[in-house]
Amino acid sequence: MRRITCGLVALVAGFMCFPAFGQYDLSGEWSPRYHEDQPERIPGPDMVEFQGIPINEAGRLRGLSWSPSLLTVPEHQCKPHPSDYAHRGPGRMRIWNEYDSASQQLIAIHTRLRWQAPERTIWMDGRAHPPEYAAHTWQGFSTGRWDGEMLTVTTTHLKQGWYRRNGLARSDRAHVTEHFIRHDNYLTQIVIIDDPVYLTEPFIRTNNWVLDPRQQIAPYLCDIVVEVDRPQGTVPHYLPGQNPFLEEHADRYQLPLEGVLGGAETTYPEFIE
Repeated sequence: MRRITCGLVALVAGFMCFPAFGQYDLSGEWSPRYHEDQPERIPGPDMVEFQGIPINEAGRLRGLSWSPSLLTVPEHQCKPHPSDYAHRGPGRMRIWNEYDSASQQLIAIHTRLRWQAPERTIWMDGRAHPPEYAAHTWQGFSTGRWDGEMLTVTTTHLKQGWYRRNGLARSDRAHVTEHFIRHDNYLTQIVIIDDPVYLTEPFIRTNNWVLDPRQQIAPYLCDIVVEVDRPQGTVPHYLPGQNPFLEEHADRYQLPLEGVLGGAETTYPEFIE
């Protein structure tokens, strides 16, 4: 009887160490697909192309004050994309898992992207997010859980970032939820951003990759240089009402300016009427 009991205990303990049912290995080399939003993701959006994003008045004002010359300032030349936007750019991605050597439990999922070489940790061991006053970073603090075969990631403590590469800012108070879904050799990411500072509704978008075992991610080097000779401390910007590109995108595509300026109402079919 004692031998049978001990055997059952060992069997139950062994099952308790197995990974949770439904986990799907996401590790590998992933090559991005740009069939979605290619003009925005590769050549980049126009100035004052805000449609489709549920910004509020503060977000619109912030966007209209942004000048592309800001990117020539040394402090802005080598900034990495924050983790909620990084997959929109040159997004070759490597994913690998970290396991505890004794229990073989999944501790974390790590990612690395090509552009500016950001590395991110998604903690899978149940740890809590740090307090609100903890430092904010470009990658933020991410925790993950399995919902069946879907990986759900929650990210906080992000530095201020952007929704679109034309000045639409995302605040450092944003809360980001991601869902990673793998279908054989294809990977889809759904990003949901709640931002109490610049949005009136959650902003949702998706990205896609295909598995590419031959892919390589080379080191990324970024040198800061003086691109424009200007007085120290100068920050390129436009004052309210002085953005010279206000109507350029609307005129080019013969769109109504009130639609181009964005907002939640511009994302619904009723707005066309």
